[in-house]
Amino acid sequence: MKQNEAFQNPRVIVVQKLYAQKFNEGSELTFPKHRYKKFIKDVVLGTLERKELIEKTIQQHLGDDINFKRTEKLLVILLQAAIFELLYRPQTSINIIINEYLNSSDFFLVHTQKKYLNAMLDKISQKIRA
Repeated sequence: MKQNEAFQNPRVIVVQKLYAQKFNEGSELTFPKHRYKKFIKDVVLGTLERKELIEKTIQQHLGDDINFKRTEKLLVILLQAAIFELLYRPQTSINIIINEYLNSSDFFLVHTQKKYLNAMLDKISQKIRA
């Protein structure tokens, strides 16, 4: 993925916003003009508002597969945003959600982390949308 493409990808922007919010809690979230501004805003705010429920879902379905304290923060953020979409955007297919977050992860993760993310998303998506 070229750098310019990454900055246009709405899910890359979602991850950037969530990451920035994690380290600057309470800072004002702004959503600049973008073709997918409504989508980006919905996913970012929805993920933040339902963070506890999303983490509970992760623990319930992936308990032994993930340790929040030891897992790379960006990987957790990618997982949380994808799970928000799996739970609250049923009109988007599982395959599209997983592929979009895996493509976005190219910008943030190394290959082994991407494989780990793929395995976790695959496992949890089957349980959420069974």
